[in-house]
Amino acid sequence: MGEVLVVGSVAFDTIETRAGRREEILGGSASFASLAGALQAPFRIVAVVGEDFPQEHIDLLRGRGIDTAGIERKPGRTFRWSGRYANDFSTRETLDTQLNVFEQFDPKLPEAFRRSDVLLLGNIVPELQLRVLDQMIERPRLVAADTMNFWITGRRDALLRVLERIDLLLINDEEAFQLSGEKSLVRAARAVQALGPRKLVIKRGEHGAFLFDELELFYCPGFPLDDVIDPTGAGDSFAGALLGWIAHHGPDASLRRALVRATAVASFGVQGFGVEGLRDLREENVVERMEALRRLVAI
Repeated sequence: MGEVLVVGSVAFDTIETRAGRREEILGGSASFASLAGALQAPFRIVAVVGEDFPQEHIDLLRGRGIDTAGIERKPGRTFRWSGRYANDFSTRETLDTQLNVFEQFDPKLPEAFRRSDVLLLGNIVPELQLRVLDQMIERPRLVAADTMNFWITGRRDALLRVLERIDLLLINDEEAFQLSGEKSLVRAARAVQALGPRKLVIKRGEHGAFLFDELELFYCPGFPLDDVIDPTGAGDSFAGALLGWIAHHGPDASLRRALVRATAVASFGVQGFGVEGLRDLREENVVERMEALRRLVAI
């Protein structure tokens, strides 16, 4: 079993949805990804927090076997984000963003982290993603990355250099269209693969996800839920669970099964505010939901 290194954000989120409001709860891409994947593989986090970050959050991560040696505590306040979702979750309004110590984030990998089996480059500035890649002593067996439309338009040259050095890209359909200039999903996917990543996952929220690799196309539907509480971090949870499966099962890991695993875990994540849906998640719950997904599409 290999280790998964996640480089991203650890933050405080204030969330408003039709289910209610929560203030300054644990969030950030690295938090969601590591908690979602830690059932399958050991995770390591590189991130930055401020002096106000409580030890109880560190203890939560460590309690799930997550190595927090790469979380740097700096003078100042922790990154904060506040958002409000429409009642049908079709849109999200950002109410406030305070980068604080995250604005000067300069990822520094502990020596042990520089040899990791799987690397997840969270949604950070592409130049920082490149800096992380340059710090690896050995190239990980699999390098995955996330990005967003802001970097696609504002940091395209650096992002293209990242794409040349990764194996797997995780984006949504809008980002795929923007990055490729294509309007068909399949054509967009093939155009993005031509930029470097041999494997591509296109996330479509409640409508599931597509996997494109060198040979095939696979689709996994979203798991139908009675209600969604908070979709914040769903994409990061999906990525963490996907890479946890790959790290656990090694070079012969089925990417199809990894996609189903990621879909199942992410569906638990949206059933609570912040990381509530992940913090007490058990393996038997995930296996049961994976089987329910299999039955959903069985003929």
